Amino acid sequence: MDSKSFFIKFFQDSKKVLLSPKEYFSTMEITGGMGEPIIKALIYGAIAGVFALLWSLLNLSGVSGLFGGAVGFLALIWSIVAAVIGVFIGGVIVLIISSICKGNSEFEPSIRVAAALMVIMPISAFFGFLGGIHLLSSVISLAINLYALYLLYIAVAVTLKGTDKPAKIVSYVLGGLLVLFFIIGLGTRSAVNKYSKFSEKEVNKVIEEYQEAAEDAVKEIEKAVKEAED
Repeated sequence: MDSKSFFIKFFQDSKKVLLSPKEYFSTMEITGGMGEPIIKALIYGAIAGVFALLWSLLNLSGVSGLFGGAVGFLALIWSIVAAVIGVFIGGVIVLIISSICKGNSEFEPSIRVAAALMVIMPISAFFGFLGGIHLLSSVISLAINLYALYLLYIAVAVTLKGTDKPAKIVSYVLGGLLVLFFIIGLGTRSAVNKYSKFSEKEVNKVIEEYQEAAEDAVKEIEKAVKEAED
């Protein structure tokens, strides 16, 4: 396959994964070597990295100026490296889930599924410009991750021939954990915002109280030491 045919197929496959996942995973090739999934992961990582760089240069990522551009460039490099490493880690995770669901237990089909699921990576990076809008960013991130779990369920049940019921249970458990972490994250952010609104006077008062308590504790220790020496 020449490069032009590869990129045409790559685009069509990515579109099908997102819009017609059942159709794609029912006809997905599970053999053909490791080169294709690795190249797919590399491309998805590069696209995600370009978005990260772009949002940094446009000061939409929460880090501005020259430093923001440097961070964006590092994010581009790291995104590519992480994608290549991540496709192997993802392959292992998919293989474990497939084995739990009594599906295909070979590594190549699993890494191919993992590479296909990485289409979510550039989509998530695309919404990086919402980083300053915390609640909206968190909600969109949760929605993207839940859809990724739905794609994983279809891939395990259809491509890897896993048993449907265990595949659903694994998806529900992972989805529940995502929602739980989302709620915990919102609670933590709310608490941070609450305490960040303390005035400087209130903060200084709290610091003084802790200093007084620490000084009293030191005095008590010195007193105890002196009594022990006597």
